[in-house]
Formats: sequence, C-alpha cells, structure tokens
Amino acid sequence: MSALVDVRAPGRAAPGRARVLGTPRGRVSLLVPVRSCVVGAALVALIVAVGCVALTTGDYHIPLPDVVRALLGGGDGSTRFIVITLRLPRLLTGVLVGAALGVGGAMFQSLSRNPLGSPDIIGFDTGAATGALLVILVLHGTMAQVAAGAVVGGVATALLVYLLAMKRGVQGYRLILVGIGIAAMLSSVNDFLLTRASINDAQSAAVWLTGSLNGRGWEHVRPVALAVAVLLPLASWLGRDLRMLELGDDTARALGVHAERARAASVVVGVGLSAAATACAGPIVFVALAAPQVTRRLTRLPGPNIIPSALTGALLLTASDLAAQRAFAPTQLPVGVATGVVGGLYLAWLLSREWRQGRG
Repeated sequence: MSALVDVRAPGRAAPGRARVLGTPRGRVSLLVPVRSCVVGAALVALIVAVGCVALTTGDYHIPLPDVVRALLGGGDGSTRFIVITLRLPRLLTGVLVGAALGVGGAMFQSLSRNPLGSPDIIGFDTGAATGALLVILVLHGTMAQVAAGAVVGGVATALLVYLLAMKRGVQGYRLILVGIGIAAMLSSVNDFLLTRASINDAQSAAVWLTGSLNGRGWEHVRPVALAVAVLLPLASWLGRDLRMLELGDDTARALGVHAERARAASVVVGVGLSAAATACAGPIVFVALAAPQVTRRLTRLPGPNIIPSALTGALLLTASDLAAQRAFAPTQLPVGVATGVVGGLYLAWLLSREWRQGRG
C-alpha cells in the first residue's frame, strides 16, 4: 500500500495508508479510483451485450442459449459454423482492433498533450495505407504481404514524423503540425497510386482504404491478438510516465522520469498498436481520436487511462460494426463508413469547443 500524502503538510506521509487524492479545498476523496473501476466494469458489460447481439442476430437468427452451446462445443454443425467460423472471429477482431486503436490514440494524445494528437490525424494511418497500397497496386502481394506493408509504412512514417519534430525534445504542437504535413503528402501519393492502377486493383485498394471487418476470420484474429497481448502491458507500464510527461518535461524529470526515453518508448508502443490494427482491418478512422477523450470524460482522470481507453475503443468499434451490418441489411457497409460519420461529427464538436475555449 502506498502512502497517504497529508494535504496540510506536503512532503510528510503517514505510512500504511491507501493513497488518496486531495481536492482543491483540502478535503480527501476516495471516489476517483472507484469511479474508474465502475466505468471499466460498465464498458465490459456493454461490450458483452453488443457481442451477444452480434452473435445472435443476422440473416440467420440464433437464440442466445444455442450460441452459448456452440461456444462450449455443443449444438448442431450449422450453428457452430455460423457462430465459431463466421461471427465470432469478426467480433473478436473488432474488439482487439478497437482496443489497439483506443490505446494508440490515448498514448499519442498524452504525448502531444492535445486531443487532436491521434494516429489517424498525424499521419501514421496514412503512412500505413501507403505501405499497403504499394503492396496491393505495385507488387500485387498477398493479404499477409499487404499487412506487412501496412506495418512497415506506419512505422516508417512515425519515425519520419518523430525525427522531423525533434528539436530539443519533441513538443506536442510541433508533432501534430509535422504529422499533418506528412499525412497530406502521403495522401497525395496514395491518390497518385490509385489513379495509375487498373480498375480491379483500384477497387480492391479502395475497399481496404475504407476500413472494414467484413470477411474477417481466425487468421486475422491471431496477429492482432498477439500484438495486443505483448504491447498492452507495456502501454500500461508506460502510463505513469505519460501522466508525468503531461505536466511538462522539467516536472517529469524532477519526478524521476527520463523524458526522451519514455517518449521514444511510448511512440514505439503506440505505433506498434496502431500499425497492427491498421494491418488487420485497414485505416479505420476516428476511433483512436474519440476513444481517449470519451474515456477521460467518463473517468475524470488525467493521463492516458490505458485500460479504460482500450475498453472504450473496443466498444466504439464493435457497436459501429454492428450498426454498419444491420442499418442497411442485407447490404453490409464497411465499418469505416460508420466510424467516419460519427467521428466527423465528434471532430467538428471538438474543434468548435477548443476554439471557444481559446485554444483553437
């Protein structure tokens, strides 16, 4: 158990007490961690509810007890095929990709200290798209090679943005401005590649660029699950350093944080999560932007809020995918269409709010 810091005498501690936070009036509150746990539990419950709807509804309705039996290895063969082979991989892919995007967005927004500092705004997703398009349109590679190209493109773009933004450290607004500039250049490259491709290749590339969970199977679940399993604990471990970095480099160093080392490690982990998600499902927009901000408003906690952001991202993506499947049934829209509509409205609201508060 960590120490309780006496708000009347900073620097003196009473050992053996659980750590709590002092309010501006000097009172002590135990509600902050409880609220975060309640929010996390509510998000998990909502994800389970969305998952139940996704597994039971569709062209072939399956009652929930039959779904449970199929998940446990029972039921008839057709039910097991629909649940295990068709619906469950898509659901799990949505959960894992949404979690990866939520955490990646939270880390970059914390690094830049700006709500616009998400991978899809500062060019990392655009770079991943460039790498994938080169494989699709120039090399005519397989799906595995397309995924590898997306990862390489995202990592290379992140490295370029980081190096160009570095001047006596990496500052938030400089990172965002450099990233937006690189994203604009890469978007032009992507447009050029599409205009020079054949109609069939351009159509395949356009579907990938929209971002979709259609046709996702277990071969898509495993790579993103491995990436999340490896990088999510690292992101959680870096969460404390990111909270300190939000106070400024000097304050972070005074609290024992090696600023540039923590920032570089966070960039590597955040890019890895974002690139893995993009390689699996394409550049799904606005989840990385919205999930961390929604999480902060729910938990009312500073910092990246790694685990709640992962849960919020998973909920946003799975709910958007369910809406994309059912809104115009039997036609199934790519999930990127649904997140683009919702995310565009959210971005307009966020920009107007920043402008009204004098930070535009």
